[in-house]
Amino acid sequence: MRTLCSSTLIGEALLAMFAGLVAMRLSDVPTATVWTVTGIAMVLCVALCGMIDRPGAVPIGWALQIGLIASGFVLPTMFGLGVVFAGLWWCSVHYGRKVDAFKAARAAATEAAAARV
Repeated sequence: MRTLCSSTLIGEALLAMFAGLVAMRLSDVPTATVWTVTGIAMVLCVALCGMIDRPGAVPIGWALQIGLIASGFVLPTMFGLGVVFAGLWWCSVHYGRKVDAFKAARAAATEAAAARV
């Protein structure tokens, strides 16, 4: 799960940076505000990569996805991109948990087989 979620978050950090560049040119929001919000989003994405295994990381990730979608009010393209990354986040969490459960079951079966021998 850590690898999938981290990949999604790094992609999201890059997207936030590029969206900040576009928002600077296309919106009436002051440059300082754009870079403050973009910087916070990027730092949250990168910091969350290191916290994936800790309790509460997944809900924080969902809050980040909602924030990305809400940034569509400043730059309308972000509505669509936010939905795409929210979908990627869901896939990362869902399939990451399945893979982790499979690996744990496989390790337990291997350990049980080794104990019998």
